[in-house]
Amino acid sequence: MGSNASLIRTVTFPDQQLLDSVQPLPDGMRAGIWDLQGEPHGVQLDEVDAVILPYMGPKPLEALRRVPNLKLVQTQSTGYDGIPQAVGPDVAVASAAGVHADSTAELAVALMLASLRGIDQAVRDQVAGRWNPQRWTSLADRKVLLVGVGGIGAGIASRLEPFGVELTRAGSTARDDDAGHVHGADELVELAGEAEVLVVITPLSEATHHLINADVLAAMPDGALVVNVARGAVVDSDALTAEVVSGRLRAAIDVFDPEPIPEGHPLWRAEGALITPHNGGNTSAFFPRIVRLLKSQLSAVAEGRNPENLVQSGAFGLDER
Repeated sequence: MGSNASLIRTVTFPDQQLLDSVQPLPDGMRAGIWDLQGEPHGVQLDEVDAVILPYMGPKPLEALRRVPNLKLVQTQSTGYDGIPQAVGPDVAVASAAGVHADSTAELAVALMLASLRGIDQAVRDQVAGRWNPQRWTSLADRKVLLVGVGGIGAGIASRLEPFGVELTRAGSTARDDDAGHVHGADELVELAGEAEVLVVITPLSEATHHLINADVLAAMPDGALVVNVARGAVVDSDALTAEVVSGRLRAAIDVFDPEPIPEGHPLWRAEGALITPHNGGNTSAFFPRIVRLLKSQLSAVAEGRNPENLVQSGAFGLDER
């Protein structure tokens, strides 16, 4: 047993269903129920070592500051924006990277196809009982700029291979990997000038906040499509809205800043906008995959090993990104 074996003795789950599905817990580990609202059930706050965050709905992260002996926060999402800041550097934070990769990659491709091929317009025509044939844009032969080369980005890239696109990838810094060249974020304005489809799947951080800004969007060709399956604030919402409402660009987005999109927001009625309500990872694949991850994470800490997907190491030593 490693030196981390005694770090996690008590963990809270956001709901009873998730706790029941992860049972049995490792020997010596106990659990309570806490959705960050009020007090936990079954344990006291001063007993809690680890908190599993809710997946959907509001997450009052300030509640985590009430846990005096907190050592680990486990998300059920790939994103972890705001959590390290809420808990401070001494608390480990682990994401659910990998759990949502396939589902989010599926949606990214679905949004591209639906928008380019006019499926959203076809649905409106169907409701109106209108037969409205017209020539739409194919995904085949499109120049696609993929911003984000992590697990989900790789999943999107692999799914695009059969469609015959011309794919360009961009990450935080320029480099080469097994799939070829990755351009740096400092090249985005230049790259956007050739991008007929821009797909955003980079984590939200200080460095990526409004990474897709007015300059990047303005550089895109007329009629180009912006697809965001990352976090809303990676794209400048005002700049995107202005481009789409004007009719110059199209957008197919699963995320926005703020969420939900406010009632009466002009993007709701923009002809060039296709909106899904942050459904990227919320599929039938989610629950069994998060259960497997949580079982693995709890077994790891019980055996003195670091949990996977550490984005902030806290008491567990070096980050495992």
